Amino acid sequence: MIEGPTGAAGQAWDSIRAGLRRDLGARTFDTWLKAAALTGFDAEEGGVTLALPTPFMASWVETHYRERLLHAWRAHLPLVRHVRIEAGLADGTRPALFIPAAEPAPEPAEPEPAEPGTAFPEPVLEARYTFEAFVVGKANEVAYNAARTLAEGGQLGFNPLFLHGATGLGKTHLMHAIGHEFRRRSAKARIVYMSAEKFMFEFVAAMRAKDTYSFKQRLRSADLLMIDDVQFIAGKDSTQEEFFHTMNEIIASGKRLVITADRSPQDLEGIESRILSRLSWGLVADVNMADFELRLNIIAKKLEGLPHVHVPDEVVLFLAKRIASNVRELEGALNRVVAYAALSNRPIDIAFVEETLTDVLRAHQRRITIDEIQRKVSDHYRIRQAEMMSARRAREVARPRQIAMYLAKQLTPRSLPEIGRRFGGRDHTTVIHAVRQIEKLRKADAELDADVRLLLRQLEA
Repeated sequence: MIEGPTGAAGQAWDSIRAGLRRDLGARTFDTWLKAAALTGFDAEEGGVTLALPTPFMASWVETHYRERLLHAWRAHLPLVRHVRIEAGLADGTRPALFIPAAEPAPEPAEPEPAEPGTAFPEPVLEARYTFEAFVVGKANEVAYNAARTLAEGGQLGFNPLFLHGATGLGKTHLMHAIGHEFRRRSAKARIVYMSAEKFMFEFVAAMRAKDTYSFKQRLRSADLLMIDDVQFIAGKDSTQEEFFHTMNEIIASGKRLVITADRSPQDLEGIESRILSRLSWGLVADVNMADFELRLNIIAKKLEGLPHVHVPDEVVLFLAKRIASNVRELEGALNRVVAYAALSNRPIDIAFVEETLTDVLRAHQRRITIDEIQRKVSDHYRIRQAEMMSARRAREVARPRQIAMYLAKQLTPRSLPEIGRRFGGRDHTTVIHAVRQIEKLRKADAELDADVRLLLRQLEA
């Protein structure tokens, strides 16, 4: 048993463990990561293997900490490109370190910009996010089929592909799956995947360093460019200028572009109209909230990877019914139930699930979002959701906006300033006025009161 492996990999692992314990807290670290052992380091392949005592612990760490571990390893040893997590010794002891290749000296943290004929930096893609692991239903069928079509590399009838939907519904999963499939079909393909926020930071850094050429060359020479959460460049004029020209270059050269956001192009605020026009030019596919059938299939798919765990059908039905907000929270709830059952050596039944997920179930009893309220009110009054955030004061827009603010105050725990910010950065006094105005009108206007009652029933259903 080796407590402190030697060499660059061992020293990096000791530093990473100390950092994780500090950042996650002693209790969380001791529960999940303290027993993790460095069992393999392949300098040539850039691979690290970590082992945990049981298959369940390995599955939990793989699900919750793999990406964090990868970033930590790359910060200490930039040559690391992937982290493998597996089950180790059954008795919980830490196996000896195995290093199959000699370790070179650490390389620079930032890869050099790719020039024609040189190696292109590898994208960091989550190994679990593949098309095979994606569960398809009515809510995401169009987005899934469009993503597969783009990834297969044949003739394409649309470009770019724009995926939109609320957080935790599978947009990022589809982007990683596109990257994996594209790479599988063309090993030499140049792929760039980054968030819009990272796009902005790297572009600003390049401007400060007076080296925007390298930044542009890396992105515009990509065969597949994927930008996640484009809404984060709203209001950033210089970043949007560069983003616009990058989009044009990629599309004009016949390369593939995938972009995601939390809402459709027409509902994005603070984004230049010429960018919105090009986003709408390709295929716009939404990823909606998973229905009950899809949630059941997601749980079933997750349990396929946990053959040693018995979860009764009534528990599966209970979870699928009670946790409907997004896929990420549903998977997280299932992971939590399985983990607590393993740690306490108790069978999984409805009573145990209710005890384990008390806070989660309470939150899902009545957790309505401001975005959901805005969408429902906009649909009812047949206006665009973006009007809720606009400066327009016309009656056909102002009254629905006031009703949405009123409902946000009644149905969510959000503070008045936070509600105001979600409605185009308005002051909390504007929200107070809207609430008082709707309360007054409900007493005097029977039609408006009926509208509010209907919206309340729909939102609380």
